[in-house]
Amino acid sequence: MAFTLVGETQVNWSSTIRQTSLGTITNEDGSVSPPSETSEDTTSSEEAHSPKMKETEPESKEAADGTQSENVLVIDTTFTCRIIAPGIEPFEIKVSSEEIVQEIRNMLMDTEEQCHRTCFSLNLNGNTLDAYTELKNIQGMKEGAEIKVLEEQYTVREARFHVKRIKEILTSCELTDAYTGTNMSSLSFVHGIWSGDGNAGRKAKAGEGSIDCTPPDYIMPKSKERPLLPLHPNLADNKVPACVKILSYDHWNPPPSYRKLHGDLLYLQITTLEDRKFHATACTKGFFINLTTEEEFNPKPDPNFKTCHHSLVDLLSMISPAFKRSWSTVVKKRYSKHIYERMPTPYQVYSWLAPQPEHSIDLVRMEDGLMTGRLGYEDNLPSGSRDWNEEFQIVKELPKKTLPERVDRERSHFKVNSDFVWAATRGAQLVVDGCLMPINPGEETKMQMFIWSNIFFSMGFDVKDHYKDFGGDYAAHVAPAKDLQGVKAYQELDLDGLCTLGTVVVDYRGYRVTAQSIIPGILEKEQEQSVVQGSIDFGKTIVSDERYKGLLEKAASSLRIRPHSVINHEGETIELYSSADCKGIVGNDGRLYILDLLRTFPVDINYIKGDENHVVEISEDLKKAGYPLNSRHSFVTLRQELVDAFVDVRYMRFVKTAAILLEQRRLKKEMDQKAEAEAKAADKDNRDSDKPSTECNSVDETVANPEIDNPDEAKKLVETMLETNGVQMSTETEADLTETVLKTAAKAVGSLSDKEFNISFNPDLYQPKVTHADPDSESLQTDKALLNKITEFLVFHQIPAFTLTESLHTRGINIRYLGRVANLIKDAPTLSYLYTICVTEMLCRSAKHLFQRYMHCTDPTNIAAGVAHFLNCLLSSCSLPTSSPYSGDLPLNKPTKKKNKKGKNKPAKDNLLERSEWGALIPKSLWEKLNVDIQEHFNFSLQSDSIDMACEKYKFQKISLLRTFTQRVGIQILLREYNFDNRQRQPFYEDDIINMYPVVKHVSPKATDAYRFFTSGQAKIQQGMFKEGYDLIQESLNLLSVYGPMHSEIAACCRLLGRLNYLMGDFAEALSYQQKAAIMNEKCLGIDHPSTITDYVHLAIYSFANNQISSSLQVLYRARYLLLLCFGENHPDVALVDINIGLILNGVGEYELACNFISNAKDLFAIFYGSSSLKVATAYHLLARSYSCRGDFRTALGHEKSAYVVYNQRLGEAHEKTKESSECLKHLTHQAVVFQKKMVELGKGDKGVGLPAIQALLQSVCS
Repeated sequence: MAFTLVGETQVNWSSTIRQTSLGTITNEDGSVSPPSETSEDTTSSEEAHSPKMKETEPESKEAADGTQSENVLVIDTTFTCRIIAPGIEPFEIKVSSEEIVQEIRNMLMDTEEQCHRTCFSLNLNGNTLDAYTELKNIQGMKEGAEIKVLEEQYTVREARFHVKRIKEILTSCELTDAYTGTNMSSLSFVHGIWSGDGNAGRKAKAGEGSIDCTPPDYIMPKSKERPLLPLHPNLADNKVPACVKILSYDHWNPPPSYRKLHGDLLYLQITTLEDRKFHATACTKGFFINLTTEEEFNPKPDPNFKTCHHSLVDLLSMISPAFKRSWSTVVKKRYSKHIYERMPTPYQVYSWLAPQPEHSIDLVRMEDGLMTGRLGYEDNLPSGSRDWNEEFQIVKELPKKTLPERVDRERSHFKVNSDFVWAATRGAQLVVDGCLMPINPGEETKMQMFIWSNIFFSMGFDVKDHYKDFGGDYAAHVAPAKDLQGVKAYQELDLDGLCTLGTVVVDYRGYRVTAQSIIPGILEKEQEQSVVQGSIDFGKTIVSDERYKGLLEKAASSLRIRPHSVINHEGETIELYSSADCKGIVGNDGRLYILDLLRTFPVDINYIKGDENHVVEISEDLKKAGYPLNSRHSFVTLRQELVDAFVDVRYMRFVKTAAILLEQRRLKKEMDQKAEAEAKAADKDNRDSDKPSTECNSVDETVANPEIDNPDEAKKLVETMLETNGVQMSTETEADLTETVLKTAAKAVGSLSDKEFNISFNPDLYQPKVTHADPDSESLQTDKALLNKITEFLVFHQIPAFTLTESLHTRGINIRYLGRVANLIKDAPTLSYLYTICVTEMLCRSAKHLFQRYMHCTDPTNIAAGVAHFLNCLLSSCSLPTSSPYSGDLPLNKPTKKKNKKGKNKPAKDNLLERSEWGALIPKSLWEKLNVDIQEHFNFSLQSDSIDMACEKYKFQKISLLRTFTQRVGIQILLREYNFDNRQRQPFYEDDIINMYPVVKHVSPKATDAYRFFTSGQAKIQQGMFKEGYDLIQESLNLLSVYGPMHSEIAACCRLLGRLNYLMGDFAEALSYQQKAAIMNEKCLGIDHPSTITDYVHLAIYSFANNQISSSLQVLYRARYLLLLCFGENHPDVALVDINIGLILNGVGEYELACNFISNAKDLFAIFYGSSSLKVATAYHLLARSYSCRGDFRTALGHEKSAYVVYNQRLGEAHEKTKESSECLKHLTHQAVVFQKKMVELGKGDKGVGLPAIQALLQSVCS
C-alpha cells in the first residue's frame, strides 16, 4: 500500500529570524566565555557547517556603501589527517583547509576516548601548532599528515578547568543545567521520541499487528484532558549511575607557599562509591593521592598510590572500580545522543516547567556561585575584564569588501554580541538580586545605577522626573524597548563612522533593567557637557555638530526620516536629520556615537489626543473608527515595518502612475501624427490605420496588467518606456518628458518632492517641547497630512489584511492594535481560533502589566508565596485563595481556632496575608483591574469578572494561559498536574514556584550574505527551478556558519533543504535535514514553540516516506499533544495532524482509530475552510476508504457521495479527482451489493457460503 502524507512547507525568512546563536571558537582551555566553555560540544568538520564560498553571488548584491561587492574565489579543500594520541589507537579525521587548529582540538575533546583530556597540544613534524592558525597556512599540513597529541603541564587555571570539565561530563546526561538555565543548556526530546521505538526503520505493511499504534487517551479527539507531565517525557531515562559521591575542592586550599615550590596547584577531596575518602593533589604533572586527612595536612604522596596521572579520570578509575564501570556507562550514554543535543545554544533558553530540583553538596559550584563579580573568563584576559564598547567598534571597523571579509566580520560581530548579551543578562540579575554596589548609593533604590563588567545598568523607573511629562514610570518602562528598536534600525544600516551602543533590555522579577556598553569618557563629565548633537531635555535645548550632519543625513535617507528645522533655546534655527531626542556624543576615542533613539520612527497620532496648545489633527475616517485613544505614555511610535510597507505601496503607485502617463503621452503623440498623416494622404493613412500597433498593444497590456507587484519590475517598465518615448518623440526631449511625468506622479502619491519619489516622516511632529522653525509652513502641513495617511494605511489596510501566517510586527502593526484586530475577526467563524489567540495575548499582556507592579510591593522573602498567590487569583476557580505552603492532600478550609478572652472560638488569620500588601489581592479585584487595563491598552472590552467566565466566553484553556503568562514574565513552576477547576482548593502553593528567570530583548545580528542567498534560492524555487534553488539554499546554509552550528536560521535552511530533498525524491536526506532542524528549534526556541511543532509534523512526514511507520506515529502524537496544550482542539493545524495520523493508522490496519482522527479533521476543515472546501472532500474520501476497509460499505458510500458532490462542484466532472471519486463510488456500490447478497445467503442457512474478501482501493493522497 503506497500513500503519501498531507503537508506543506512554506519558509518565510522574515518569520524565521527570531533568535541568534553562538558560533565561536574557544580558547585552548575552552574558557574564553561561559557560552563557549562547553567546547567539547563543537561539531566535527563533517557535521558543522563550514563556509565553503563560491565565486557565484546572488543577484543584486551590493555592499552597504553602495559599491558592488567583490567576488573572490576561495578554494576549500578537504583532506585526511592521522591523529596519534596517548592511550588509544591512532585514528584518522577529515579536515578542511579553511579550519583552524582550535577546531581540531575541539573535535578531539568531543571524542568518546579523549573527552576527559583538556591539557594538551598538537604537534606536527616536531612543531607545536598555534591554536588560531588556519590549516592552509601550516607547512606540511596535507593529505596523510600525522598530528601528535602531547600532554602539557598544568597551571592553576588549567587544573581548575580540568576539574570543571570532568564534573560537566559526569552530569552531561542529566537535564539539571537545562532546567536551571545555565551553561547555555536547553531541552530537546525529539531524538528520543523519534528513535525510541524498536520498530523504527522496519518496513511495515498494512494489517501488521506488531506495531503498537495506540495513541494516549489525552490526545484522542474531543478529549478535555491536558496533562503537563507528558510535556517532558522520559525523564527517568536521563538518570545515569553515580560515578563518585563527592568530588570537590578541599578545605585545605590554597596550597601554602612552600608547597607551591613543589608544584602543588590545588587540593581535591574525593569520596568514592565504596565510601572510601581520599585527598588528592593537582600538580603541574597531573593528579595524585596525598596523605592528608580531615584533621591533618600532609601533602606528601600516598605510598599506596604512587602514580601521578595526567587525567583525573585515570586517577579515579584506579582508586574506585565502581567509578570505572559507571564512567564507561555515562560516556556511552552521552555519545548515544544526537550530536546537536549536546551542543550549547546561542542564548540561554529557559523552561517554564521543571521537576523538583535536587541540591547536593558541591564546593566547585559553591565557589563559582559566590564569585558574583566574575563572568568566568577574567583569568584569560590581561586586564581582567572586557571592554565591550571597544570590541563592538573594532568589529564594526573590520573590512567588508569581499565575501570572506564579510563572513569573518559577521562571525566576530555575532561572537561579541552573544557574549555581551550573556554578560548583560547576568549583570541585570545581580542588580535585581541586590548583589552589586550602585555608583550612587545615596539615592533612592529605584534611582540607583550600576556599573559591572564595563556595562552600565539602569532601572526602568522615572529618575528625577525625567519622564514626568510623558507618562512617568510608564514612559520610563517602555522607553528602553523603543530605544532598542532605534538601535536595531541604525545598526542594520551599518554606516561607517556612526557608532551605536550595545544594548540589552532585561525583565526579571517584575523589574526592567537596561544594560548598555559605555562610551569612553562619558563618566568623566556631566551629560550636558558630553552631548554635542541633539537634546538632553526632549527638545527644550538643542545643539548641533557638523561632524554628525553627513552621517545622519545618510541614515535619514534610508530610515525615511524627513530633514526638518527646529528652534533651539537660543532662538537659532537648527536643521535636524533625526529626532531631537537623538543624542550625539564624541567619545575619548574620537568616534561619533548616537544614543537615545526611542523616537526614530514617526509618532502614532491614533494614540495622542493632545491639548489646547498642541492640537493633534487626524482625518475624519480615523475619527469614525474611534480614534484618537488615550495612552498611558506618549512614546507611541509606528513600527519600521509599517513605514517600509507604506513606502513600498506608494512607490508602486508612483511607478504605475508614471507608466500610465508615459503611455498616454505616447498615444497622444501617435494620434497627432496620425491626424497629420491623414490630412496628406487619406486613402493610404486609412489603410495603415487599420493595422494594430504591436508595440502599443504590448505596452497597453503591460500597463494594464495588475500583476506587476514587484517594484524592481515596475521600475524597469518605466525605464523601458522612457527609452521608447525618447526615441519616438523627437519634439520633446527625454529630460523634459521625465521631469513632467515624475512631477505629476509624485504629486499623485503625495511625495514630498516634485522631482522624485520621496516619502519620509518628521519624527518630531506633535512633540510638545520641540519648536519647529515655521509651524504654519506648507511643508509642516504636508508632514502632518502624510502622518495621517500612514496611520490610515495601518488601520484600514494592514490590519484588515492581517492573516495568521504573518505576525503583527511583520506587517508593522503595533501590539496596541490587537483589540482592533480582535474586533474585526470576532464574527468570522473561520477565524475563531485566531480570535481566541488574540484575546489570550491581550489577557497575558495586561496580566504582565499588573504583575510587574505587583512584584514591586512583594518582599524578597515572600516572592514564591506572592507569585503563587497571583497565579491563583489569575487562574484558579477557588474564590478565596490563600498563601499558605503546599499541604499535600490536607484540606485547606480547616483553620485553627483559638479562644479569646470571653472563651469563644475565633479563627486564626493568615498573618502573612494580613501583613502584606500583595496578600490583599483577590481574584475579583484582579479581574476588575484586568478589564480596565485591557480597555486602556487595547481598546477591547473583556467583560469577564473571573477566569471561568473568560474561558467560557472566549473558548481558551487555562493551561494555555498559564503557559503563555509564565513564559512572558519568566516564571518556572513545578512539573506536576494542576487542577484549576476545584472551587475548594487552590492549584498553586509557594513550593510550586521553582525559579524566576530573565526575559531578554536584544538586537540580533544578521548574516547579510546568507540572507541574500536564501532569498535568491526561494525565488528560484518559486519558479520551479528546484536544483538551482537547492544550491543557493545550501550555500546560504554554509554562510550561516557565522552563527555556529546551532541557530534558528540554520534550522530554517535545514527545513527547506529537507523539503526540497523530499520533493526531489531523496527521502533519506530529507529526513536527515529535518531531524537537525527539529533539534535546533527545540533547543533554540523551546520544546513547545510553534516552529518546533511544525518541525515535528515535517519530521513525521519524512519518517513515513522512509518507511519508519511507528516513529512517524510517535512524532505526530507528540505534535498533536503540543498543539492541544498550546492552542486547544480548535485550530487548523490540529486538522492537518489528525488527517496524517488517520492515514498512517489506516495503513497499519487500525481502521477504527483512523476514522476517529479523520472524522475530527473533517469537522475542523468544515469550520475553518467551509463545508464545500476541497480539504473537506479529501477527508470524506479518506473516511470512505477507511470504512470500506472495515466492511461498512453503507457508511463508506455515504462519505464518498459527499466527496463526489464537492469535487464535482469545485473541480468539474472532467477533473481527475472527480473521476477517481466516481470510480470509488462504483467500486463501493459493487462491494456493497456482493456483501449484501452473501449476507442474505448466510441468512437462508446455505452451507459452504462464506463472507467475501473485502476489496478496498489503495489510498492515494498527495501532499
